[in-house]
Amino acid sequence: MADSNRRPTSRRSLYNQLRRMVLTLELAPGAAISENELAAALGVSRTPVRESLIMLAQDGLVQIFPKIGSFVSRVDPAQVADAQFLREAVELAALEDLPDELDTGVVTELRENLEHQRGPGLELEEFFALDEAFHQGLLRLSGHANAWTTVAAAKGHLDRARRLGLYEHASSAEFAAQHAEIFEAVLSGDADSARTAMRTHLRAVFSDIERIRAHSPHLFATDPTAVPVRRSVAVWE
Repeated sequence: MADSNRRPTSRRSLYNQLRRMVLTLELAPGAAISENELAAALGVSRTPVRESLIMLAQDGLVQIFPKIGSFVSRVDPAQVADAQFLREAVELAALEDLPDELDTGVVTELRENLEHQRGPGLELEEFFALDEAFHQGLLRLSGHANAWTTVAAAKGHLDRARRLGLYEHASSAEFAAQHAEIFEAVLSGDADSARTAMRTHLRAVFSDIERIRAHSPHLFATDPTAVPVRRSVAVWE
C-alpha cells in the first residue's frame, strides 16, 4: 500500500539518475549507500534501486559486498588512465581527420559555446556540460560524432576525477582558455598545434589527481579489491 503513491520510474531512468548522482559527486567516492534511504528520497521501491546498483557495479562505479553493504567506488587512477588513453586516441585522431572546409553551423555552435564558458558566475555542472558539448562538437567537425558514445561509456572514473579537478581549481577559466587555444588552432588549419594543445588539456587530469590525492587520499582507490570493515560504521581498511 505504501508504494501506491510512488511515481512510476523505469529501471533505465533510475539507473541514469543514480549514475548521474555518482558522476556529479552527489554520491561521494567511498560513501556507503542505503537502499532504503535512496528509495525514500527518489520515491521508488527498493527493488529498482537494487537493480540499478547492480548495473552501476557492472560499470565499476559501485561496489557491493554481501553482508557488509554497497558503496560508491572510490576513484580508481588505473581506470582513469585507461579512459584517458581511449579519449585521447579518439580526439587526437579526429583532429587529424578534419576536412579542409569546416561545417559553418558547427563552428558557430562552438564559438557560442566558448562564449558561454567565459560567462560570469558559471556553476561547475554548467561548465562541465559546456565542456562535454565542446569536445563533442570537435568530433562532429571531423565527421566522427558517433565515436563520442563509446568514449562517454568508458569514462565514469575519469569524469569524477575531472570534476574533482574543477573543484580543486575553484575556477573554470584555465580550462576555457585551453579550449579556446584548441579551437583557434583548428580554425587556422594547424592540426599539429591543435593536437599538442588537446593533449596537454586532456592530460591535466593526472596532475589534478596527484594534487587531490595528497590531501584527500580517501577519495581514491589504492586496492580496488579492498573490502570495508563494518564496525559501528563502515570503515575502509
